Amino acid sequence: MANTKIESQKITPFLTFDNNAEEAANFYTSVFKDSSIDSISRYGEGAPAPKGSVMTVSFTLFGQKFTALNGGPHFKFSDGISFVVNCNNQEEVDYYWNKLTEGGQEVACGWLKDKFGVAWQITPVRLIELITDKDPVKAKRAMQAMMQMVKIDLPALEKAVEGN
Repeated sequence: MANTKIESQKITPFLTFDNNAEEAANFYTSVFKDSSIDSISRYGEGAPAPKGSVMTVSFTLFGQKFTALNGGPHFKFSDGISFVVNCNNQEEVDYYWNKLTEGGQEVACGWLKDKFGVAWQITPVRLIELITDKDPVKAKRAMQAMMQMVKIDLPALEKAVEGN
């Protein structure tokens, strides 16, 4: 056996797909910059899937390692878990929103489901600043405006906070 060092982080999100883990990992690494497919393992003889088919795909998005598994159709994603993408401006919000909703579903308040059923929150950092503003009137306006949005619209949010 080759002497290989396995890099690890303490907690790694582990996503279980039906049979499209490699497709999902390729999609995510195409959306997020500074990303990579790190390794692919395949099922062997006697496994619950055809020999040679993809078992797991390890990939990295912005330095965060993920593992995707082809585990069969009985595993489903739930809204109880989502990934937050912190965005610095409307351009980033638009980019991630447009990429991740391709074949997916817009939900509400910056939430979406991608074409694999994974839930994402496309969140401008400014949104968090506004809904936690020390001025309770501004914070309330920000929250009320956000609750009416599907994709977060920063210019509209800023107008709402100022009472326009």
